[in-house]
Amino acid sequence: MHRKPLAFVDLETTGATATFDRITEIGIVEVDADGSVREWQQLVNPGIRIPPFIEQLTGISNAMVADAPAFEEVAGEALRRLEGRLFIAHNARFDYGFLKNEFQRLGIVFRAPVLCTVKLSRTLFPEHKRHNLDSLIERHGLQAEARHRALADAQLIHQFWQRIHVAPGLETVQAALKTLNAHPSLPSQLDPGIIDELPETPGVYLFYGENELPLYIGKAKDIRKRVLSHFAADHKSAKDMALSQQLRRIDWIETAGEIGALLKEAALVKQLQPSSNRQLRKNDDICTWTLVDEGEGWLRPELTAARDLEFGIHASCYGLFKNSKEATDVLRALATEYNLCDTLLGLEKNVPGKPCFGYQIRRCKGACIGHEPYAKHTMRLVGALTRLKLVAWPVNGPALIREGKELHLIEGWRYLGTARSEVELHDLLDATRPPFDRDIYKLLAKHVGKMIPLSSAHASLTRN
Repeated sequence: MHRKPLAFVDLETTGATATFDRITEIGIVEVDADGSVREWQQLVNPGIRIPPFIEQLTGISNAMVADAPAFEEVAGEALRRLEGRLFIAHNARFDYGFLKNEFQRLGIVFRAPVLCTVKLSRTLFPEHKRHNLDSLIERHGLQAEARHRALADAQLIHQFWQRIHVAPGLETVQAALKTLNAHPSLPSQLDPGIIDELPETPGVYLFYGENELPLYIGKAKDIRKRVLSHFAADHKSAKDMALSQQLRRIDWIETAGEIGALLKEAALVKQLQPSSNRQLRKNDDICTWTLVDEGEGWLRPELTAARDLEFGIHASCYGLFKNSKEATDVLRALATEYNLCDTLLGLEKNVPGKPCFGYQIRRCKGACIGHEPYAKHTMRLVGALTRLKLVAWPVNGPALIREGKELHLIEGWRYLGTARSEVELHDLLDATRPPFDRDIYKLLAKHVGKMIPLSSAHASLTRN
């Protein structure tokens, strides 16, 4: 019986992020259609330091890879051993993602059908909770020679494959494979191979039509799952159907976490203005109320364009309004609800000492003509505005939110960018600051507890 050629693959790496970390060892067990088996193992110089805990875990030290070839020197050999084969790995997205990124750095597009033995084990043995490689070794009596070395782990995956074809047997395995390969129906104009490329990581995805401007930009905790959900026939919306008809290409940007995905989505939508994104558009006219001290206990509301406002640690701002009319309407409503003076609020121009219209209809308590102390009016005003108060900027100067190996730099509620090194961080600090943005503020205000002053983070960043 003819069988598809297989490649059981395992990698050792300097860390868990395919776009940043690098490969230190490759192990491949090739199984041909006629059943013949070949094995290949290769140490790789990653070009960056291997962290001590990774050295301890894998047994691969910086000294061991110092004289090993770089990936570009072994890329041809690796590609030859993988091409035309089903790519099988344990937590396959990890290994596939690392190889895809390494090839991409060399200008090589690597694509292969992928099978994850973690998912296969879950499908075949749902009664078990754990499906990591150590659990499979114990459960199926696999023979482990050197755990966390590339070829030894690839051999274990091959052993698992052989065992399950004995029990539960070929028919059960084929049924499980059919279940795992039951993908949503992709638009006919898309290459089906995109399914194997989509990462299961947080990030942003971009749908493109015929031109270079995206049709839609979305964010996701799991890019692959979210993208495929757009094409699920059982709950496809009119919007998804329209996108499917126009879609010609999908691109994505991986991030270290959900915050990075949200920030990247908001920035890209405002920059590129996709036709199908109704939210997160530019909001250049956004304004807010601040309080100006006029002396003698009188605080006067002043409308300020939020894009020009400096959000310092002591700044108090009230509300974010799409335009001055909305802001004024809200203030008028508060004046009615809290018996405030139209003149002191700046809603009515009046001659000093002359009663405002609100006083004439017995709404204002007379602060405009001295019948009520300014301080008492101010206390009522501040109370009225309290529910509109924005979250105060929590630190002096810029702040960081650390997410994995990414550092999100923020200053005065303005997102300056994301860095992975101190050099990148300094470049962001030197760049032109963007204007204040309402959507970015709302996003970051939810994570204010994760912000640390840049000055405090500097020592930690230097150590890392």
